[in-house]
Amino acid sequence: MGYRIDIDVGGTFSDFFINKESEVIVVKTPTTRYDLAICFMRGLEEGAKQLNISLEQLLKETETIRYSTTIGTNSLIERSGPKLGLITTAGFEDTIYIGRARQWADGGSTLENKDLARIRKPDPLIPRNMVVGVRERVDCFGQVVMPLQKKDVLEKVQYLVDNGVRGFIIALLWSFINPIHEQTIKEIIEEEYPETYLGNMPILLSSEISPKNGEYTRMMTTIVNGYMHQELAEQLSNLGEKLREMGYTKPLLLVHNTGGTKKVSRTKAINTHNAGPVAGLCGSSFIGKIYDFKNIIFTDMGGTSFDIGVIANGEIRFYDFIPVIDRWRTQISTIETISIGAGGGSITWLNELIGNRLEVGPMSAGSMPGPAAYDQGGQTPTVTDADIVLGFINPDYYLGGKMRLNAEKSFKAIKEKIADPLQIDVTEAAFMIKKVVDSRMGQEIFKEVALKGLDPGEFFLFACGGAGPTHCCGFAPHIGVKRILTSPLAPVFGAFGASTLDIKHIFDKSKRLKLFHFVTQEYLNEFEKFNNVVFELQDLALRDFRLEGFSEKEISFSLELEMKYGGQFHYTRIVSPRIFVNNQEDVKAICEAFTEGYGKMYSPEAAFPQGGIDIENFYLIAHIPTSHPAFPSYPKKGDLPSKGALKGNRLAYWEAERKMVDTKVYDFNKLDVGNRIEGPAIIEARDTTYVVSHGWRFILDQYLNGLLEYQA
Repeated sequence: MGYRIDIDVGGTFSDFFINKESEVIVVKTPTTRYDLAICFMRGLEEGAKQLNISLEQLLKETETIRYSTTIGTNSLIERSGPKLGLITTAGFEDTIYIGRARQWADGGSTLENKDLARIRKPDPLIPRNMVVGVRERVDCFGQVVMPLQKKDVLEKVQYLVDNGVRGFIIALLWSFINPIHEQTIKEIIEEEYPETYLGNMPILLSSEISPKNGEYTRMMTTIVNGYMHQELAEQLSNLGEKLREMGYTKPLLLVHNTGGTKKVSRTKAINTHNAGPVAGLCGSSFIGKIYDFKNIIFTDMGGTSFDIGVIANGEIRFYDFIPVIDRWRTQISTIETISIGAGGGSITWLNELIGNRLEVGPMSAGSMPGPAAYDQGGQTPTVTDADIVLGFINPDYYLGGKMRLNAEKSFKAIKEKIADPLQIDVTEAAFMIKKVVDSRMGQEIFKEVALKGLDPGEFFLFACGGAGPTHCCGFAPHIGVKRILTSPLAPVFGAFGASTLDIKHIFDKSKRLKLFHFVTQEYLNEFEKFNNVVFELQDLALRDFRLEGFSEKEISFSLELEMKYGGQFHYTRIVSPRIFVNNQEDVKAICEAFTEGYGKMYSPEAAFPQGGIDIENFYLIAHIPTSHPAFPSYPKKGDLPSKGALKGNRLAYWEAERKMVDTKVYDFNKLDVGNRIEGPAIIEARDTTYVVSHGWRFILDQYLNGLLEYQA
């Protein structure tokens, strides 16, 4: 077995998790947003250095590299994508500009959405002069009502080419039922404008990117994918070349927001959005199974954002069916996580519009210039600066001492920007920053869990991210949680989570079928209508896996369905007990599974099968297991830390005393299994700091994870 390298590129740091059987190497390097290949190679070089081998030797002995990237998302945020042209059905050229009724609020922060006088719809990714309509029509049954005219297509394509188009988006009415016209337009473009003329220009079909019902969301999904595609393709191509030059010959795998991985060549750009938090959630599920934890709240407080995910009854079963990416509502089906701007690098500021109220985020200082303490030109105070002033973070031991921080710059930034305008002490201002960010994180967690009908107090909290162990005792009381798990891998938990993922592809398609008819009260008897959809998706899966070098025998399939009762608008997603149906008993089993799943979500009294049961969307999951990291267990050595584990004392601010107090500081690497530390205390690890508040007890367990328990 060779090395496995997993990378999670964040807004502030890029994290690396390198493992080979029981050997584990962890690396953090500042993210170089101007060229992500630079921080990628720096991380690999540092990993090789820790292993005492050359980078070439590391890559030669590496069996897989999994990469979670924000490249495509950054192009959306920065509006740096290519100039795209949209080809749609004549008469529907204004669909993306009309949008949905709530388009003005999609992706906006709470503060922005409250400012009704200034809020407006986002500027479109494709300007109106780059949208053309072709005369064609396919009806809702997939029948061609108006044939496509090649001359008309050539005229519209030539217009876009003359206006400098760098990519074509083709989204026609009802193409998810019959894609013939979209495919024909692509063939015409490739025939008339070969690659030698236009270059490597993407031609993306909505029937391939998102073959599902919903005209606006299908169109926007394809556009967002196209907008993310070019920069992602260019940077990953550059990265692949560098890896090949260094001797790595295997494919680079991308982490997906569906909880799986896939080769770069078989990946839709849109599936890389938010992949890091999803990988972290999957990593929490992996560790939870070791402990037999059924209910877990995953949190990851990094440098830029705070991510939240939920595992209930031992399952990751919450999906975001129409996720908003930046400001655009799409229809990809992703594992649901939410992110808010509340990380260590989140900027603190005074909101003059509402009486100089202290706000934290959503803006971030990133890695360049970073917090004021980074001494790279940053003048605005951040959460990290507040933690330094409060004595929680040791400026001489940041990232294990590799990065020295300037505490005076933190003090100065908070004094000038926060303390002096509010006429308060700098320490008090820093504590206010901590209280605001902790309460904001706690409120978001409570809302995310409680609105799912769950009691947060019954969950185990996983505190991940570089700043997670520092703040978890601060935000846990807001949700009533009294048990927290903090892993030594918390600072690179997204990268670790990627190492727990299998090869997994999801293929979806809209097909409305009445499984149980409300008029006749009879089950579907035309089984081929159901099976043909599954066969079609299965063919796509086998094609992709063969291109990745896998055989059919290695693949296992499962089927999920979006279903609803007759007359309902919203769908409920269930795991189908049958992949194919061969008789009415199979159909009945699926209907009963839906009724059971619906009852669990909305109560059994809400179920109404007599009103009919419909399928709207099919999701075929193709899965190949891979090897995962091992978690060895170590014997208990004692309750009390050894004298060598105590690094000394330093002043730290605690709410119970409302002042700076002389506090014990421990070295995490010198703690033994079974050691208990009562709060208040600080435990320093290389890449994070554990802040144990009053009433909390820290225990190092047999897997070297830190368990925090509230004793009061």
